[in-house]
Amino acid sequence: MGLNYQKNRPWLENLHVVMQIGLTMAGCIVFCFFIGRYLDRWLNTKGVFVTIFTLLGVIGGANTAYRQILKTLETKKPDGNDTPNRSA
Repeated sequence: MGLNYQKNRPWLENLHVVMQIGLTMAGCIVFCFFIGRYLDRWLNTKGVFVTIFTLLGVIGGANTAYRQILKTLETKKPDGNDTPNRSA
C-alpha cells in the first residue's frame, strides 16, 4: 500500500509550495529574532533590537514569500507551457 504519485501529484506539489513558503517565513522571523536578541544582550538594551529585527524578519519573510508565490504562478502557465515568461 503505497502512495500513487501520479494520482496525487497536483496535491503534493501544492503542499510542497505551501510548506516551502511557511518555512521560509518562519526561518526569516526566527533568524532576525535571534540577531536582535544577541544585539540586546551585547548592548544591554531591553528588547529594542528584538522588536526591530523581528519586524524586519516579518517584512523580509513576507517579501520572500511573495516572490516565491509569483515565481510559482509564473512557471504554471494555463496553456501548458512550463517555461517562465521573461519579457521584463
